[in-house]
Amino acid sequence: MIRFFIFMSISIGIVCAQNLITPIPKEIKYNKQKAKIGKMLFFDTRLSKDKKVSCASCHKPSNGWSDNKKVSIGVFGQKDTIQTPTVLNAIFNFREFWNGRAKDLKEQVDTTLHNNIEMDMDKNSIEKNVNSIKLYKDMFKKDYVSYKMVVDAIAEFQKTLITPGAKFDRYIEGKVKLSKDELNGYKTFKRLGCITCHNGKNVGGNSFQKIGIIFKYDNCPNDRHSITKISIDKCVYKVPTLRNIALTPPYFHDGSAKTLKSAIEKMAYYNLGYIINEKEIKNIEKFLKTLTGNSPKLSE
Repeated sequence: MIRFFIFMSISIGIVCAQNLITPIPKEIKYNKQKAKIGKMLFFDTRLSKDKKVSCASCHKPSNGWSDNKKVSIGVFGQKDTIQTPTVLNAIFNFREFWNGRAKDLKEQVDTTLHNNIEMDMDKNSIEKNVNSIKLYKDMFKKDYVSYKMVVDAIAEFQKTLITPGAKFDRYIEGKVKLSKDELNGYKTFKRLGCITCHNGKNVGGNSFQKIGIIFKYDNCPNDRHSITKISIDKCVYKVPTLRNIALTPPYFHDGSAKTLKSAIEKMAYYNLGYIINEKEIKNIEKFLKTLTGNSPKLSE
């Protein structure tokens, strides 16, 4: 009965969706000067209490702007409880963080700066540190840099972290063809129902869903329930983007899947109730690799 319900939900979702996956736009409007300052702040460890952690400590450019650890390490060596999601294309998410506790990038920056594990800073300390650096005041063209200006600048920089030009986007636009295996992977991705949750511009990031729909998933820290206190929100998270997924291991909120192959296998089992074969896994993996886009313009 559960399998039938899932099958019907998937079928209805696929039929109703007009544009299942849409390309990342090639350009996005942003304030160039503010983003330039935001980039400096993103890499500045002086925004953390122990002056050793920056935003980039957990959102590593070399790891698809996510973290290569199961959980990130914050100030004074503290371990977080959840895996760090990528900030690539985060501007297209409907909420930020795994549990969606931030409504936009500004709120995400503000929350991170105050979090007692991640940065553990208060407004006054950040203003003091930033205003002690003449370069920041010169770049802002202000005698005094406020906390709000710092948050706005970092969020503005994160807007620029988009990755257009992926092979799959060019395929949608009719500019290239997928290989036989890539195309079969995409067809399998749709047939199994993965596309019911992983769709839209960000191939995810646009809804909350439960992990463990068919078979129970036991490790669910900082889920949606931790915010809403509603029982049905246990093990519910924001669906992660699959854009640039090949660059961001490990996978899942708990970092339990070390490889893309493992992530595909586990998600098919826990959420769709399938044990898929090696060929299907390899083809889906090849399809997912076509979602890797061009590096962001301000990333270097």
